[in-house]
This record gives sequence, structure tokens and C-alpha cells, in this order.
Amino acid sequence: MTTFPLPARRREFLLGCAATALTTRVGSLHAQPAYPSQPIRVIVPFGPGGLADISLRLVAQKMSERMGGHAWVIENRPGAGGVVAAQAALNAPRDGHTLILFANGTAIGKSLFKLDYDPETDFMPISTLALFDLILVTRKDGPLTDVRSVLDAARQRQLMLGSINPGSTQNLSAELFKSVAKIDATVVPYKSTPEVLTGVLRGDIDVAFESYAALKGPVDAGQVRVIAGTDAARAPWLPNVPTVKESGLAGYEVTGWNALYATAGTPASVVAMLNAHVTAVMAMPDVRKRLTELGTQAKSSTPGELADIFRRDAAKWGQVIARANIKVS
Repeated sequence: MTTFPLPARRREFLLGCAATALTTRVGSLHAQPAYPSQPIRVIVPFGPGGLADISLRLVAQKMSERMGGHAWVIENRPGAGGVVAAQAALNAPRDGHTLILFANGTAIGKSLFKLDYDPETDFMPISTLALFDLILVTRKDGPLTDVRSVLDAARQRQLMLGSINPGSTQNLSAELFKSVAKIDATVVPYKSTPEVLTGVLRGDIDVAFESYAALKGPVDAGQVRVIAGTDAARAPWLPNVPTVKESGLAGYEVTGWNALYATAGTPASVVAMLNAHVTAVMAMPDVRKRLTELGTQAKSSTPGELADIFRRDAAKWGQVIARANIKVS
């Protein structure tokens, strides 16, 4: 191949362009410091000791080990339906060193509260961490033994369905059951799970809607009867318990979830790195085993899949809230 020398001015011009490009590239590399460069803080909108908190701490330990030993710090900020936690995250630098735990309750909050931020546009999805269903429980020596007997009883009298506070996933799951089954029932909200359990044991309510994790002790001890699960498939921790849908109530399905989010503006490369690490952690046998013992299923997702889950849940629960005439606060 024949080559020809460039004119001097042309050669100088091209050399200058190359030097400028190299300087820009080096400057860009200096503008993006290595991640992480400090401890990663995860803000949790719940108090310590709950299912989401316990499962996140397990995941955080594994994430720290995978990311060169950089500490993961869990900061519990309960209150105001997750608003306190969200504001704390939004006020932090948007560099991936402050993350937040969202749950299906966050999707509910879009219709239940007048927020001065949007969980879908002010935050960036990273990955789901775990999925779980709720269970329907009743008195162990009562007349209700399955979903069919609940529906039959509802044709004879008004049923009392129990749950924790209004607007919770449990509460709206009871409202959804009432709506889909087209039964005459009153949904009774209690302040806490122990009060719901007392209502079941005393016969004040016919059926309670709660997570297996919250009622694990009474369920495993045989104090209450579990008549159904709310997910599309049977839960691995209660394989002999049928789902509501399987029991004949088509159109009823409730799946709880918790997930990791970053604030909008976090570099896409950071989100991709975190997603890859979460995916690896949620596939670890010891993590999957421990989460199953807690009554939740280890499950990662892509950011896009998580965005779709949030969007569907927000629309679904918004309709339930409207039908139940629950006041927006």
C-alpha cells in the first residue's frame, strides 16, 4: 500500500485534534471516580426487625463482601408512609452511595398519599430483592376450612375480614378479596399483627389477611388454620396450602415485594453494577435458603422489570383504593 505524506498544516491540525480528544477523555475519567468510594447507605422506610429489614441486612452483608468489603449501612427511617425515608434519600448526593428500599406499599402510597415527589420519576429501579404472598387464616376449630366455605358463609351472613391498618397491603388485599368475590363483608383494621391474631383466636373476625412471616410462630404452632395463599403459585414455605385462585376465585392475586432503588440522576453505570451484584447475591444458595425460612422468595430482576412491577401495582391498588372509598391523606 502506498502512503503519502500529509501537508504540514494538515498534519498539525490532526495532531491537535488527537491531543484535544485525549485530554477530554482523561478529564472524563478523572470526573468519574471509582465506585464505591465510601460506605453505601440504604434507607429503610420501616423499623428494625421486620421482614424487609431482616432480609435486606442479609443481602447487604453479601453485597459488601462482593464489593471489596465496602460497608453497607442500614438506616431505618420509618414514618409518614415512607415519606421520611424518601426525603432523606432525595436530599443526599445522587452518586449511588445512598440507596433506598421500596416495597409494594410504596406503589400503594402513590394513590393513598399526596406526595411532593414521584416514586417512579424521582427514583431509579435497581432490582427486586424478594417476593412473598399473604395468607388467609382463621380459627383452627372454626367452621371455615377453605376458600369455598368462606364464600358459602358469605351468602348466609356478613363476614368480618381482619387486617392491620387501613391502606396496608394486608388491608387492601382484604378489600380486593371482598370486591372480586362480590361478597357482603366488613374489613376490620387493627393497629398491629398481635391484635389481628387475637381477633382470629377470639372469633371476632372470620378471616385475617397477613404475611406468613408475621404469623410464622402461630402458624407453625398450629394455633390458627391457614386456608389459602394469595400468590399465583403455592408458596415453597407452605406447599400444602392452595392459592385463592386455585381454590376457585379467579382474578384474585396478591404478591408482595421489596426492592432496591437509587435516586434519579445516579450514573447508569452504577445502577448496572449494583444490579449485577444483586443478581449474583439473590442466586446464592445460602441466601435463598434463609429467605425461604423467613417466608419470602429470593428474586432479582432487571431495572425495567422492576419498573413494570411498580407501574402495574400502582394502577391495581389505585383502583382498589377508589372502590373502597379509602380517603387519600
